[in-house]
Amino acid sequence: MSEAPRKQKPSGTLNFVLDFGPLFLFFIASKLGSSDADPKQGAIVGTAAFMAAIIVAVIVSKFKLGKISPMLKLTAALGVFFGALTIWFHDERFIQIKPTIIYTFFAVLLLGGWLRGKAMLKYVLEAAYQGLSEAGWLKLSLSWGLFFLVLAGLNEIFRRPEWFSFDTWLSIKVWGVTALTFLFALANIPMLMRHGLKLSDDTELPPKG
Repeated sequence: MSEAPRKQKPSGTLNFVLDFGPLFLFFIASKLGSSDADPKQGAIVGTAAFMAAIIVAVIVSKFKLGKISPMLKLTAALGVFFGALTIWFHDERFIQIKPTIIYTFFAVLLLGGWLRGKAMLKYVLEAAYQGLSEAGWLKLSLSWGLFFLVLAGLNEIFRRPEWFSFDTWLSIKVWGVTALTFLFALANIPMLMRHGLKLSDDTELPPKG
């Protein structure tokens, strides 16, 4: 009798690369692809690199982890869609609005679930926070729902071309939002541990947009 296929053990390092790799590549390619002759060239090159990287991330996740997380599916779908619009119309505003849509979607999902007494983040992360009680999941869903609302607002401010350049938006998106997300996640840990959280090397973060 043949054995059932075993699931791959999640890797914290691999999860990090899959989540943040495309974003960092977006930043690097945008900088290397910039041109004085065409101010939009860096954004176009970076967007193309991001699209390719997010597709690779989906494939690697499927074959190395045996699954594609809901947040990676959403990020990939919107990334490819808005990336294609960015390249087709030669307009970086399409890729800049993508984070706002993702943040708003998850804010509505999490806060709507919280109002109905359902911890939707538990399904988004596929129970990655081991040992966390239902009360802990509800508090975490509320916390991240509000955080996503703030991120959506910040993205709308920094993507305005009359206020900030694309390079400024890109730096804030890649470095500022990433650092803020990690700090916010760390700030939640004491509360989560009071609700049964067991830390592990494969603990996931909510969507980065």
